[in-house]
Amino acid sequence: MNVIIPIKQVPETSKVKMDPVTGTMIREGVESIINPLDLYAIEVGIDLAKRTGGKSTVVSMGPPKAEEALREAVAMGCDAGVLLCHRDFAGSDTWATSYALARAVAKIGDYSLVLCGERATDGDTAQVGPGIAAWLDIPVATYVSGITECREKSVVVRRMVEDGYEKLEIDLPCLLTVVKEIASPRMPTLRGKQRARKIEIPVWGPVEVGADPACLGLKGSPTRVVRIDSPKIIRQGDIRAPKDPAGMEKAVDDLVAFLEKRDLIPGKP
Repeated sequence: MNVIIPIKQVPETSKVKMDPVTGTMIREGVESIINPLDLYAIEVGIDLAKRTGGKSTVVSMGPPKAEEALREAVAMGCDAGVLLCHRDFAGSDTWATSYALARAVAKIGDYSLVLCGERATDGDTAQVGPGIAAWLDIPVATYVSGITECREKSVVVRRMVEDGYEKLEIDLPCLLTVVKEIASPRMPTLRGKQRARKIEIPVWGPVEVGADPACLGLKGSPTRVVRIDSPKIIRQGDIRAPKDPAGMEKAVDDLVAFLEKRDLIPGKP
């Protein structure tokens, strides 16, 4: 079973910066990592490919530094990686991103399964995985917490739903988005790191994947960030730190008076 795993390099959660003019994320000069939720897809993809005698390929769209994420995935055990990198991809929303990644998956070809993380921590939309499936016209199952059986032409999965789990059989090829419950991501090995340093990572642009330029980047994105506001955290309160019984009694009296003033004491006339 050949598995393709789209991944994303995201900024460290505490260091996310946005451009207030374009509404896009500022990635230059910001420390980046593999999207944490993609690590679970990587783990499942590596395991499935090895158990079935197939190949696992990671693909990512981003700036040149996104190659680091691909090499880390190879160090973990993936067989190959592909980077989508071109100025025409810049500023893509989830629609344009899923289109470009779908074109890359189609170019790689010969796959049975596409595995994605549930969502990316920098966007939190969970739209790209299902979007790829839509562009490829293949079945999709989201929030998959387990793959219980791999058959010749289908897979049986356990999917998280609001009131528990459901069991689905899905024809191959298909796309699954997975949740944390599905696996425990492995760490890169020394041998894997040595291999990752030497492996060739091909870089594809719109021409290589046969993408329509009108469907890429900001101009090909039907959704835009119109305005960005940073939340203001305002904490107003009266903190009392009584140091003796008299101070404690006064603090309690003041609290009761505060609650009475706002009619927050039940049964109080």
